[in-house]
Amino acid sequence: MLSPHPLVLSEFERVLTNPSFKLISMHLESALGPDLRHLQVPNAVVYVVDAHVARPAAGALLTNILEAHAEARIIVVAEKFDASESYSLLQMGAKGLLSYSEAREQLPRALPLVAEGGFWVPRSVLSGFVDSILGGTTSRRLKADTTATLSRREQEVLNCLLENLANKEIGNKLNISERTVKFHVSNLLSKFGVRRRADLILLCYQRRGVTV
Repeated sequence: MLSPHPLVLSEFERVLTNPSFKLISMHLESALGPDLRHLQVPNAVVYVVDAHVARPAAGALLTNILEAHAEARIIVVAEKFDASESYSLLQMGAKGLLSYSEAREQLPRALPLVAEGGFWVPRSVLSGFVDSILGGTTSRRLKADTTATLSRREQEVLNCLLENLANKEIGNKLNISERTVKFHVSNLLSKFGVRRRADLILLCYQRRGVTV
């Protein structure tokens, strides 16, 4: 847990009393981007970052963590998030977004899910973010990158999902039944360790980015 505010650290230490959590609290002495960009952070499975700093400073800290620990999973907490801030944080690699009030109740449930590779993002934010990606130019495509072994057909279905095609459209494009499409989609969600199509698109976006 990284925060410039001792009271925030104290509150989340109180919330995370479950003995299954090993909590390391780190008080940020500076809230300046250049300082956070080069801050030495401990190695952890999940980082909870208090973003009660200027957005560039929060971005500098996220970049620092992910460059030092590429597999790190980050949950960002703040007073509130607007759409632009949420999308920016997701683009940078955040796996969870929680307001302070939500975190008091939801953080103990979010941590294990994010640790296992999932996302903890409000549905409306996630859907809006995915729509903003897919709403670009028609030549824009998301490229998948996964360590999971995909069959040729699974890769074809995944490419269609990343073009935001519905099951029926995928079936028509690949000349397979809608039931077969659903089967492959289910397998893809399982292999990527996510529950929803939007999560899958977000995961692929974060891994490889968008090319135009």
